[in-house]
Amino acid sequence: MTNLFGEFFGTMVLIIFGGGVVANCLLSKSKAEGAGWLTIVTGWAMGVMLGVFSAIATGAPQADLNPAVTLAKTFLGVYAPGHAVMTMLAELAGGFAGGVVVWLAFLPHWEVTEDKGLKLAVFSTGPAIRNTFANLLCEIIATTVLITMIFAIFSKPVGNLAPGFGPYLVGMLVWALGLSLGGPTGYALNPARDLGPRIAHAILPIAGKGDSDWGYAWVPVVGPMIGAGVAVAVAKATGML
Repeated sequence: MTNLFGEFFGTMVLIIFGGGVVANCLLSKSKAEGAGWLTIVTGWAMGVMLGVFSAIATGAPQADLNPAVTLAKTFLGVYAPGHAVMTMLAELAGGFAGGVVVWLAFLPHWEVTEDKGLKLAVFSTGPAIRNTFANLLCEIIATTVLITMIFAIFSKPVGNLAPGFGPYLVGMLVWALGLSLGGPTGYALNPARDLGPRIAHAILPIAGKGDSDWGYAWVPVVGPMIGAGVAVAVAKATGML
């Protein structure tokens, strides 16, 4: 299980960049306040790319950073069930740690930001229109596209990539998903990305924070996990696997 630290570290890096860009754009008196959606999705794309590089560099050659991706690979026999669970827990812990780092990096800005919802948005996703079925469906669709396109990127002959080029393409994929499907729910795509920092939000002494919206928290966990199974079925049906 030598991959566990790498998955933890890579997911932490992902959240430092992803949560950091949201904080930069939303928190009061940040120099990037109001920079907008394009800035946010670009920051997340870079975070995915750098998280993958970091995970590989620290011992995780699979560099999933995402329990939904880990689950899809488990269906394909890459992981034994016990190894998969430990990998998912490492990713979740990395998400939590990344949330803590973002809180520390923006320490004076929490108190001067009045909107509790903006503070929560730094750590976790939320729907633009709260409709449980529609929100769940969007997360299933977006994650299905994410994982199916990952299979496409690394399939043969498409996947005959120069070493190190794959993470750039996955980052571009996440950028495209944010631009195209991110609006309805904030495109969690990843239970560790949402649940880990959400737990950090609940535990940390963030100045003036509100609740952590646990009533919605299951959607960005369950939706991506369902999407993982759908993606494997789609990839097999279309000959990618």
